[in-house]
Amino acid sequence: MKTSLLILACFGLGILCGRYGLLPSGLDGENVTLVLLFVLMSCVGISVGSDRRLGEILRSLRPKILLYPLGTTIGTFLAAAICSLFLAYPLSHCLAVGAGFAYYSLSSILITQALGTELGTVALICNLAREALTLLLVPLVARFAPQPAVIAMGGATTMDSTLPIIARTLGTQWVFVALVHAIVLDFSVPFWVIFFCSL
Repeated sequence: MKTSLLILACFGLGILCGRYGLLPSGLDGENVTLVLLFVLMSCVGISVGSDRRLGEILRSLRPKILLYPLGTTIGTFLAAAICSLFLAYPLSHCLAVGAGFAYYSLSSILITQALGTELGTVALICNLAREALTLLLVPLVARFAPQPAVIAMGGATTMDSTLPIIARTLGTQWVFVALVHAIVLDFSVPFWVIFFCSL
């Protein structure tokens, strides 16, 4: 939760800097965003490549375990499509936001680049809210919903920020599923977001 609040604070600070011209002259927000996107993608690659569990996960991967991220993807897109019926944004924009799967840092940058600051901000807030709500609600939801639904709540965060609470609530036997779930979703985010942004 502290990380989510820190990210919101940085976001607010960025708004204030942009609004009141506190940035150095000649600093183009779009160019900075693109550079940060490249740095972020490099960091994701380094993080995945240096994770010692990756080889173990890939070696023991069975096709059945891919049903978890597939279910999360279908459920998220269905929810985004339903939301589009009540919002001013077209279906493709809502699907692009949903395709962030709580990976707010990457998805919001991609959406900002493709569709503008407004929808990028919506993506940031929606995906950040998904992570925060997962952290808050996992113990409650686990009482009423099956374990796969609890993992699906976290989206791409189930291998980092929400993994401890998922492991504590569901048991360590679900850690491996949560890791595979997040890795698959992490890799899919840029492809889904770019696809929906291009429609």
